[in-house]
Amino acid sequence: MIAPMVDTDVSYTIIAIVFPLVELLGIAAAVHAVMYARTSQGAIAWAISLITFPWVALVLYAIFGRNKFHGYVLLRSAKNSDIHHYIEKIQTEAADRGLVRENLPLSKVALSRLAEMPTTRYNKTRLLIDGRETFRRIFEGIESAQRYILVQFFIVKDDAIGRELQSKLIQKAQEKVRVYFLYDEIGSHKLPQSYLRDMQIAGVTTSAFHSTKGKANRFQLNFRNHRKIVVVDGKTAYIGGHNVGDEYLGQHPKFAPWRDTHVSVEGPAVQAIQFCFVEDWYWATKSIPELTWELNKAADGQEDALVIASGPADRLETCGLMFVQAINAANERIWIASPYFVPDLQTISALKLAALRGVDVRILLPEKPDHRTVHLASFTYYQSTLPLGIKLYRYTAGFMHQKVFLVDSCCAAVGTANLDNRSFRLNFEITLLNYDPAFVKAVDTMLTDDFSRSRPVSVEDYTQRSFFFKLAARSAGLLAPIL
Repeated sequence: MIAPMVDTDVSYTIIAIVFPLVELLGIAAAVHAVMYARTSQGAIAWAISLITFPWVALVLYAIFGRNKFHGYVLLRSAKNSDIHHYIEKIQTEAADRGLVRENLPLSKVALSRLAEMPTTRYNKTRLLIDGRETFRRIFEGIESAQRYILVQFFIVKDDAIGRELQSKLIQKAQEKVRVYFLYDEIGSHKLPQSYLRDMQIAGVTTSAFHSTKGKANRFQLNFRNHRKIVVVDGKTAYIGGHNVGDEYLGQHPKFAPWRDTHVSVEGPAVQAIQFCFVEDWYWATKSIPELTWELNKAADGQEDALVIASGPADRLETCGLMFVQAINAANERIWIASPYFVPDLQTISALKLAALRGVDVRILLPEKPDHRTVHLASFTYYQSTLPLGIKLYRYTAGFMHQKVFLVDSCCAAVGTANLDNRSFRLNFEITLLNYDPAFVKAVDTMLTDDFSRSRPVSVEDYTQRSFFFKLAARSAGLLAPIL
């Protein structure tokens, strides 16, 4: 009879120690949230949750609470790091060779400073507006490689298009072309080790991005490397919305046809894209590939372009500020295509002010959701945007996944960034801004066609829904900071 009493006493002792300890940890985490949360609303929400429900909130805060990728921040802030001098090399050589566009208007100067890269001249770009054309061009580029190939995708699947990519990379590696393959381990969590092993045996150097590398990042599953980059010999690059999977070629029964946009790039802007890959590769492997860093004019290239790489290691919130600056710069129109519409307060405010200025504000979203929670959250913005003249459209001819925006008749952008908090603050993204009138016109034509395949949204699409739908939408909206 004595033993159970001893066990009970021990249990009470453990409880007496553990419960206050967890509460103290919750209070400490709440203080951390107050000091470092992205917004005051977020700080309040985290602080209340951590103090009131520390057993649950501590786990969630460990995964979702931070907004800076600290290891990457330290790597980037080291001015004497192995990679920092490449930025200076690009900036200096571009200036010395007359490749920098001078006398930019202030709106473009702000974007260039935000990118920490020059707006360069003599580029040549091509819109790629479906999966088959995109991968046909990428594979042609890979086949033409003489020295090296850099490949980076958020999602890579071991399906028909994934195996075709693998085959072409293996073939080039066997031809003694240096091939580097980087993937996000969360986005590509279903990619089998055999897929990577076959490439490694052939001589392809592969690596996960390692978003959880380092003690401080061990539980940080919230960061993603969302970039899609292919660079061939430092001369041609490809970026945009397509990942590597058969659905991106329109072969998914639910989402077909798949609507997406990529862009091929030649000229000095390629080096900025290449640097973006190298910085990610250096974080992942602590090594730097032997590459060509010479800035070359594209044959027949006359386009001004700027590459903006953004992510949770930036000093500023680069991606969100890029969108805000683009919206604020619009005098006639701002058209945005994004599969997700969960913007923050400053972006919504910029859109409202643009509409009040009389700017033609259009946002193209998919009719079919691929992420139900994000789709529901987008409905919560109907009542605050549509009455001001902001036009929302739902793309009905399949699933729309492109990330594009158009400002007046002077700027068009194609990249990987969505109109949501995740792209603004948690994902590593890359966007190409092009100021060439012909390219802008091509994007105009492309988006005009997309709008013709869409239906305009009305406030009644939300207000006439059931109470339970509205409750679900509002609940999803509360998760906006991490969607």
